[in-house]
Amino acid sequence: MSKTTKNARKPIGRARLRSAVIAGGLGASLVLGAGSAVAAASGQGDVFASGTAAQLAQSARAQADQQHKSAAAEKKAEKRAEAGKASRGADRTKVNKANSWTKPVEGKYDLSAGYGNSGGRWAHKHSGQDFAVPTGTPVKAVHGGTVVKAGPNGAGDGSSYGNAVVIKHDNNTYSQYAHLSSVKVKPGQQVQTGQKIGLSGSTGNSSGPHLHFEIRSTPDYGSGKEPVSVMRAHGVKV
Repeated sequence: MSKTTKNARKPIGRARLRSAVIAGGLGASLVLGAGSAVAAASGQGDVFASGTAAQLAQSARAQADQQHKSAAAEKKAEKRAEAGKASRGADRTKVNKANSWTKPVEGKYDLSAGYGNSGGRWAHKHSGQDFAVPTGTPVKAVHGGTVVKAGPNGAGDGSSYGNAVVIKHDNNTYSQYAHLSSVKVKPGQQVQTGQKIGLSGSTGNSSGPHLHFEIRSTPDYGSGKEPVSVMRAHGVKV
């Protein structure tokens, strides 16, 4: 038997075998996963190698579980942040809507008789701004507030106004809507900017369907202000 053959049959020391198995298990774990490492170790018939591969597999599972928990926690945190942002946006929208002003009619309209006009149709100069619109056009509250008058006979201001509504706003400002074909609110009711309060018409002393709109310093006739300039001061161009 040759020297080369004798060397080939020389037993491998236990320490060398253990190192080889561990290295093999690590390599298999990296390439094929922990299961392959277990298979590689058990193929050597070494209890120590099998135990090491099992520990590696357990460690890999623990690491995967931790990563899954971290990802889930991060996702929940993102959802909470998005929900908070949406809530803050909704709050800002409510505040902006409460502070905003809008036009009193929807859709197309023509400005007809203006504030201060004189003529046979009025006992005194015209006290508001008329919006020529078809009967049944939605009429909106120009700003949030409380309805203080609503109903026929100008809601107490006289039959020439027909069906009318008066709303009290902040800073002792009032808006009035007259010649309505239908009233949709009642005294004491809270309304928001843009809320429908009635439908346009031609009730009372009217030459045709339109909305008579006033801005007042009190709820009663005779305290009117030039409404177009007031609306413009609140960012509304009519």
